[in-house]
Amino acid sequence: MGTFTFEKHERIKKRKDFLRTYEDGTRINSKHFIVILSRNQGGYRRLGITVTRKTGNAVTRNRTKRLLREFFRLNKETLPDSLDIVIIVKKGIPFLTYKNIYEELETLFKESHHITE
Repeated sequence: MGTFTFEKHERIKKRKDFLRTYEDGTRINSKHFIVILSRNQGGYRRLGITVTRKTGNAVTRNRTKRLLREFFRLNKETLPDSLDIVIIVKKGIPFLTYKNIYEELETLFKESHHITE
């Protein structure tokens, strides 16, 4: 059983890494999210989250980011290594629970399984 932490090396923090993922990655759309997947050279999976102000107020944006990080933390062992994942939250999303986010992203990642291999 793997560790359920979200460590610093698992975060995409630099603008150049976001831009590289946007340019080189494969996009997958759902109702509330756009997920961009791209291979990296680090040997571990990383997560980046983009939430614009059009999505809602600060409370909504921060809550959404917290729930997305929680999804990644609990499910990262099921994702392939050496993968950068950027999740873009679409504007105008309703109040989502963790269950809503889990179901939508789980479906997305199952669809993208052939892309990540």
